[in-house]
Amino acid sequence: MATPIAGLSNLGPKSQQMLAACGIESVAQLRQLGSVAAYAKVKAANKSASLNLLWALEGALSGLPWQEVARIHRTSLLLSLEERLQMAASPSIEQTSSGRLRVPAATAHVKR
Repeated sequence: MATPIAGLSNLGPKSQQMLAACGIESVAQLRQLGSVAAYAKVKAANKSASLNLLWALEGALSGLPWQEVARIHRTSLLLSLEERLQMAASPSIEQTSSGRLRVPAATAHVKR
């Protein structure tokens, strides 16, 4: 049986409801997505989701208090979120298995 998200620290009932509304109901699902992708999924469905949810998700996965995540990991999480949003907006950009971005040669010359 999958471990429910309710057992994770940093995630209260409202956060759990927002995640469940997006189909994220287990720790395994959250780990597979990662905090940034899970937050982006929730934010796309619920515009009222704040960045505090991102800090809480990362804290739940890392075992850190969300306040510490917000203070120490804020920049890296925001950069990851921005990169994810840019990739979603530009389907010609692909991410390789190593995490690097690749623009196919057929579209690399197109100016935007």
